[in-house]
Amino acid sequence: VQLVASGGALVQPGGSLRLSCLASGFPYSPVYISWVRQAPGEGLRWLAGIYTDGTKIYYTNSVKGRFTTSTENAGNTVYLQLNNLKSDDTALYYCAATRGMVVNLGSQFLPKSTFEYWGQGTQVTVSS
Repeated sequence: VQLVASGGALVQPGGSLRLSCLASGFPYSPVYISWVRQAPGEGLRWLAGIYTDGTKIYYTNSVKGRFTTSTENAGNTVYLQLNNLKSDDTALYYCAATRGMVVNLGSQFLPKSTFEYWGQGTQVTVSS
């Protein structure tokens, strides 16, 4: 199994970024890919999720309307478009995988064991 997140960068408030997650080698299909972030001193917050066939897209309430997730390349690549970024969005962003859906609308912290597979994180820093 391979999950590789990329695309993080330093961006000014109000700016945009697109994160990518390369997903391959799973023993099942479709795979549910979640985007999760960890801000300094905080736990893991679920942001959004999508099946690699492009279905069942959900967002936590705090990012709805600003973040968009999508798939490409028959689900091998999953994107998270981040718009209108704020300083509070500064965090290490991960893509994580499960067979079933993970949906957390209220942004509560989740244990790492919620997810079966993890990619390495990609840093997003929002600062002027």
